[in-house]
Amino acid sequence: MEQEIRILREEAELDLQRAESPEAVEAVRRRYLGKRGRLTQLLRGLGALPPGERARVGALLNETKEWLLAQLEARAEAVRVLALEDRLRAEAIDVTLPGRRPIPGRPHVLGRTIQEILEIFRSMGFEVVEGPEIETEEFNFRRLNIPDDHPARDMQDSFYLDREHLLRTQVTAVDVRVMAVRRPPLRVVSIGRCYRRDALDATHAPVFHQVDGFLVDEGVRFSDLKGVLSRFAREMWGPQTRVRFQPSYFPFTEPSAEIAVHFGGRWLEIGGCGMFHPRVLEFSGIDPERYTAFAFGLGVERPAMVRYGIGDIRLFWENDLRFLNQF
Repeated sequence: MEQEIRILREEAELDLQRAESPEAVEAVRRRYLGKRGRLTQLLRGLGALPPGERARVGALLNETKEWLLAQLEARAEAVRVLALEDRLRAEAIDVTLPGRRPIPGRPHVLGRTIQEILEIFRSMGFEVVEGPEIETEEFNFRRLNIPDDHPARDMQDSFYLDREHLLRTQVTAVDVRVMAVRRPPLRVVSIGRCYRRDALDATHAPVFHQVDGFLVDEGVRFSDLKGVLSRFAREMWGPQTRVRFQPSYFPFTEPSAEIAVHFGGRWLEIGGCGMFHPRVLEFSGIDPERYTAFAFGLGVERPAMVRYGIGDIRLFWENDLRFLNQF
């Protein structure tokens, strides 16, 4: 029995030296001190020994058990320290490396253009208002003198949510919302997203931004409209910018015109304008015999493309940092 205890002690010491994790130390404990462990079995076999040997072997086994418990505790602590040192080495930060500089944020080219446009109209006394992107047919069409049989009502041209609601096709809807609750004189500009069922290509997108403005007062004339938009163009693209007004047609303005600027050796259309049709004023409860009004609608993407020489409208939406970092 004494020889067996000596061999057990040597093997236990060797097993503990090989244990390099808390799990391995626990396995050694179960191997020797578990319910079926080797040392446990020897302790249970004491009763089979002769009375003369029982006390001496029992004392030796208890001494071995105390020694093994102390060795297990010491090895568990050593393994814990080693694991902590390994973790600290793995998570160490080399403070001698240069820091990673964050990429500086900047306004999107469209956001910057929107703010520039609004500042120009604010400088001319226009108030900036906002309106909903989900509109009713009443404000998107009827109050803008667009009858039920107009092509713009076609499901293939507009994004309808149900029979009465759709994603607004023009920010001009905000104009009639303002006129419905406020009385002249009014000088308002609004800006936001519009939605139309256009095929996506280099110059068209199903979602785009539009800035829309109007002025209602006594004695407002088309020449006032030309003055406002000419000043806007020169503020936006420079004092030498040439502006052209070409006759056109819109259901809610009469007379109507398309606005174009001469840039880069060619004329580029940037929007539409005109004098509000008397029926539009009547729909809003404004007397067309006393008041007149002009209105205009300008794209945002196109002025940005003109200013920065961008040839494809899709670049605004692709979030390509190589493109965005140029501005």
